[in-house]
Amino acid sequence: MKKKMFVIPFKGLKEANHKFEFQINKEFFEFYQYDDVCDANILVQLDFNKKSTLIELSFNAKGVVEVVCDLTNELFEQPIKAKLDLVVTFGEEFNDDDIDILILPHEAYEVDVSQYIYEMIILAIPSKKVHPGVKDGTLKSEILDKLEELKPKKIIINKEGSDPRWDKLKGLITDKKV
Repeated sequence: MKKKMFVIPFKGLKEANHKFEFQINKEFFEFYQYDDVCDANILVQLDFNKKSTLIELSFNAKGVVEVVCDLTNELFEQPIKAKLDLVVTFGEEFNDDDIDILILPHEAYEVDVSQYIYEMIILAIPSKKVHPGVKDGTLKSEILDKLEELKPKKIIINKEGSDPRWDKLKGLITDKKV
């Protein structure tokens, strides 16, 4: 991945709304050493609205990332849809402490948007990734079969209404010699 692809020189741009597009793939995540994404096909559209004293950035991402299911370890495509708005202002020194505002030094002439695209996409990926086939029951997997086999069995309660596993333990209390 060439990081220069995500650097937008704004000094020469007119005060108007400009549009940029970025195609995000596996290389992008490899650059950030993020291994949870096996592959990606995401289109990020950026509305870059340059004004006299600030710049408004509006990111929209749509596509899919290939990830590993947390339950079955199967690969699947997770749809991604994300939006991020960012205001770029100018000040004495660089400051990105605020999530919605980026302050660039007055002498800055370009802005790198790659980190914001990365964070927007990562936050759009669910924390628990479950294959759609698990949810609807169509996925056949050895792991799912093993989980079903290891699932706790239904306990049979005897006629007295007690659990037979506990009856023997109760006998230890009553069999004590004083």
